[in-house]
Amino acid sequence: MLFPRLTGGLVSSLNGRMFTFEGIEPVPQALIEKSQLQNAMVFQLSVARAEELLRGDEFPDWDECLRTAAQRQRHHYDARIPDALELWDTEIAEHAARNLVAMLASVQAQRPGAVLEHAPLIPGLGWVASGNGDFALGATLIEIKHTDRNFGSGDLRQVLMYWLLKYARSIETQGDVWSEVLLLNPRRNAALLVDYEYLLRSASAHSNRVELVELLRSALSQEGDRR
Repeated sequence: MLFPRLTGGLVSSLNGRMFTFEGIEPVPQALIEKSQLQNAMVFQLSVARAEELLRGDEFPDWDECLRTAAQRQRHHYDARIPDALELWDTEIAEHAARNLVAMLASVQAQRPGAVLEHAPLIPGLGWVASGNGDFALGATLIEIKHTDRNFGSGDLRQVLMYWLLKYARSIETQGDVWSEVLLLNPRRNAALLVDYEYLLRSASAHSNRVELVELLRSALSQEGDRR
């Protein structure tokens, strides 16, 4: 309802703009196939390890990484939490984590003075609770994916909703909103940078931001009544 033009054609066109980072190698598929972990758990494990690296912890504490990943993954009903990690699990997570840190460092180097923010707040609205994104760098929201595919409509819809919730709050607080979104896939060494204004205009039937917010409020109100 909010983004009726977010179709396969638009997604394919955007994916045509994907780029890679020099000096970064994708995680080998043969290594990934050894792991019995869910993709989502590998993702959470690699992000937890990346957070260690960003704090300057060069040597991994895999027990702590597993605890962090399990805590985050338990929010999902289909989560399978391992009792322990195999060697290849940690190899995958380490490789992906170092790729992510290198990607973030490269992006930050192109934005002098911008501070890397971990877990930026995604405001709530109505019955939708607030949450957190992955990273933000100045006016750029950074969303991490850890899959074997291109970025999909679901990924773009997610970051569009993040922006819309942020904008709805900014109307009340006169706060800033992100002007662009950077999707990163450290598993594949793939990235996509999209201007939010362009993405909103292309995916939505509404050119007015306030109209979009009111449409969202109406949808949430109707869903709340059904609940």
